Amino acid sequence: MADKGAANHRRGVFRPSWWRAKAQHVKVTALRLRSAAEIRFPVVSHLTARMLAVNILDAATRLAAQCFLTAIPLLFVVASFAPEGVKNQLIESVRAVFGLTGAADDQLQKLYTSHTESLEQVTGFVGTLMVLLSATAVSRAMQRLCMRAWAIPKGGTKVAPWRWLVWIVVWLVVLVVQAPLRNGFGAGLWLGIPVTVVCQTALWWWSQHLLLGGRIGWLPLLPGAVLTGAAVTALSLGAHFYMPMALNRTLAEYGSLGPVFTMLSWLIVVCAVVAVAITVGAVLAQETGLAHRLGSPPSRWDL
Repeated sequence: MADKGAANHRRGVFRPSWWRAKAQHVKVTALRLRSAAEIRFPVVSHLTARMLAVNILDAATRLAAQCFLTAIPLLFVVASFAPEGVKNQLIESVRAVFGLTGAADDQLQKLYTSHTESLEQVTGFVGTLMVLLSATAVSRAMQRLCMRAWAIPKGGTKVAPWRWLVWIVVWLVVLVVQAPLRNGFGAGLWLGIPVTVVCQTALWWWSQHLLLGGRIGWLPLLPGAVLTGAAVTALSLGAHFYMPMALNRTLAEYGSLGPVFTMLSWLIVVCAVVAVAITVGAVLAQETGLAHRLGSPPSRWDL
């Protein structure tokens, strides 16, 4: 009897009707679990809807592309006109951010020290100003991300163009001082890590407020700033283990073109993490018990 039952079960497994019944059962179970989760934890459905509205992967890819095409060239132009001390500090900061060693570090040194005079002659003041204005594309992309994260409709806020320029300039200054910050001003990582977290949190707190044109108050922006600051710091620590190996390997295998793809891939990961952290922070500030304490504006999903 047992053998006969097993044989019938095996015959049933190979029937299309059996698989359709199983698929329907899984679908019904998933819908039931989702409905229960939405009733018990409404923030889950709000977060899912907000993530879909932000379109994390698309937003991260666009932001990473803007960083790679406009912001990174700006670093080279600024370094060509900066005093020697600032240029050396910038090299140390880039090295500290990515933990560069070996061939990748040699390439960085060559990029920033060779052809400086010719770059100054070709670029000039007007060219530098145009590169700086082009770099504001990163500011605009970040502004769109923040607006989607906070469910602010297009035209819901007007941001003066000077804010885009200020955001880029402040980020350049912050990048230059990354080396001493991450080293804890000589004290080591035990101080450098918490200092970096605090500075990143303050920077992303201010960035959201600036790019949203003050439409959202300071306190509601704090959860997203804390999440983003902690996430970016964790990624920067991970970069010390991954980026040197990846850059040196692609440089050896594909030449100078290899690190381009590695850097772009890493930028996409960083931008995706930033997009998720800001979005989660916005949802937490609007859809949980924090909303009343922080004085958050009502979400359009609740209107």
